[in-house]
Amino acid sequence: MDLEYTPEQNAFRAEVRAWMEAHVPKTPLKTLEGREGYDQHVEWERELASGNWGMVTWPEAYGGRGLDLIRWLIFEEEYYRAGAPLRANQNGIFLLGPTIMEYGTDEQKARFLTPMAKGEVIWAQAWSEPNAGSDMAAIRSRAVRDGDHYVISGQKTWSSRAAFADWCFGIFRTDSESKRHKGLSFILLPLDSPGVTIRPIRQLHGETGFAEIFFDEVRVPVENRIAGEGEGWNVAMATAGFERGLMLRSPARFQAAAKRLVALYKEHAATASPAAHEAVLQAWMDAEAYALNTYSVAATVIAGGHIGAEASLNKIFWSELDRAAHRAAMSLLGATAELRTLPDGAANIWQEGYIFSLSGPIYAGSNEIQRNIIAERLLGLPR
Repeated sequence: MDLEYTPEQNAFRAEVRAWMEAHVPKTPLKTLEGREGYDQHVEWERELASGNWGMVTWPEAYGGRGLDLIRWLIFEEEYYRAGAPLRANQNGIFLLGPTIMEYGTDEQKARFLTPMAKGEVIWAQAWSEPNAGSDMAAIRSRAVRDGDHYVISGQKTWSSRAAFADWCFGIFRTDSESKRHKGLSFILLPLDSPGVTIRPIRQLHGETGFAEIFFDEVRVPVENRIAGEGEGWNVAMATAGFERGLMLRSPARFQAAAKRLVALYKEHAATASPAAHEAVLQAWMDAEAYALNTYSVAATVIAGGHIGAEASLNKIFWSELDRAAHRAAMSLLGATAELRTLPDGAANIWQEGYIFSLSGPIYAGSNEIQRNIIAERLLGLPR
């Protein structure tokens, strides 16, 4: 892989940097997990769309720019360099969008992708259930066929963005006699449908990044199903591959965090322990290693390759990198790490980041499950 950028790639970087410098809000937005902050982030999604930056790898016909993954990585680097807000529609553009590209019909692509890229429809992920978290094959929520509709009943929990989102995507059991991963279908539905009840889940900081969704005989057109009936497991696994692999956590996110961590270390170098020094150095090296690996994977995909079980390696690496980097920051901050607002009046972004990093080994498939996948599918070990 050539590690030098082409003149065209450098010109693209300059274009992204100039646009971000002109449009990124000068004042940080409120938290994405509260109503006011969520609305601010949705407005930012629409501002991005005004510059045709909603999702640069998508075809122009669907609101994208038709660019390759290398340019997407460049875009992400400039996005995080500018300190741009988190994406309110990450479930849509990074997970559902690529899934529809691969499995959706032409009509579904035309219907769902452009509003997603423009920030007009925000998506929630509705997979986990009270008794089916990392083991999605245990899903019990059912979708019963009734003519041209499914009638959906059941419950989802830990649904990201469901407290405020417009639509959700989930898998439901369409064959009542089926077991485990068979008989599941991948279905999209609006969250304002009759029979849908949203119950926000408050987190430690009091905000609602998640919600429970209750379905009480919700009618959904069959045309909202992605791929064939009973093929939901394969579709969901493709979506999980996007979540664990390239899209959901670009390396720029961790490179930006590592850069802030190095700056924090310099502020506290006089009192930092040798262990803290080593932790900061390791976090920086790991962030760079993850970036190089991601460029390699992107080059493989561009050349016609596919992301398979290797996505599980990525997921373990970035989730543990994130946790280690924030643990190092908390160590450097000492007792002030406990404060939500630092003595200089600034919000303690390290504390919030640390709390969120603890969930990294759980969401997108727990790391224990990922290690099983690696053992069985990559190393060929017995079950």
